[in-house]
Amino acid sequence: MKILLLGGTADGRRLADAFYQGQHQSGLSVIYSLAGLVRVPKVDCQLVVGGFTQFGGLANYIRDNQIGAILDVTHPYAQTMSSKAVDAARVVGIPCWRFHRPAWQQKDGDVWHYYQTDDDLLAQLDGFHVPLLSAGQMSETLLTQILQLPSVERIVWRTAVEPKFALPDNIDWIKAIGPFALADERQLLSEQGIDVIVSKNSGGSATYSKLEAACELSIPVLLHSRPTLPAADREFSDTQDCLQACLAAWGNTHSKNQQKDSQQ
Repeated sequence: MKILLLGGTADGRRLADAFYQGQHQSGLSVIYSLAGLVRVPKVDCQLVVGGFTQFGGLANYIRDNQIGAILDVTHPYAQTMSSKAVDAARVVGIPCWRFHRPAWQQKDGDVWHYYQTDDDLLAQLDGFHVPLLSAGQMSETLLTQILQLPSVERIVWRTAVEPKFALPDNIDWIKAIGPFALADERQLLSEQGIDVIVSKNSGGSATYSKLEAACELSIPVLLHSRPTLPAADREFSDTQDCLQACLAAWGNTHSKNQQKDSQQ
């Protein structure tokens, strides 16, 4: 049986490797898909980069490649891809399961506030001077609006992918990919004079150290609330639970069918 694993995360890569290493025992083969905007990992299984428009859409790809199930292990904020996965699975009639790492939970000393829309973010940023924007890509319009806030002096913007537009002098862009060390995050916040952090609630350990450093330095954090996604057939927050459930539900399908054919 073929599983289409929608990845682009460290969790997705680990699950793809686990399926590949156990494919002879489980009878499962995995096709690993990712957008490839940041980097393309080295994986031993079959790899699809750049989305499914090139194949006429996700549903067509599923049919043409005889996919038996979708496992969505995209970023928790990949709302479009997660929604398309559920829709395509229902059209074709295969299960769509989802793994998303648990959201970060606020601890004593954390000063966290949540926002949902750009307007909400702008309202909460008013009064701060040097924000660290660490929530991924942002539009040129939103960045301009942030700079137009009376209190904002300059922006420090950290992303994994280079901006597609020219930046003014009062935006300092930093290219960086986690994981980040606590000492480095502490130094960045102090040296840059950061007085507020803007982040997604991505979960996991790779970028959590910025929140630890913010807590130590009493810097508030504005967290983008996670998007609401259409329900998958099953959902997991632990990679081992997800892996074992997949093996139990879908494993050995190919070998069982072969045995049945040989007995007829």
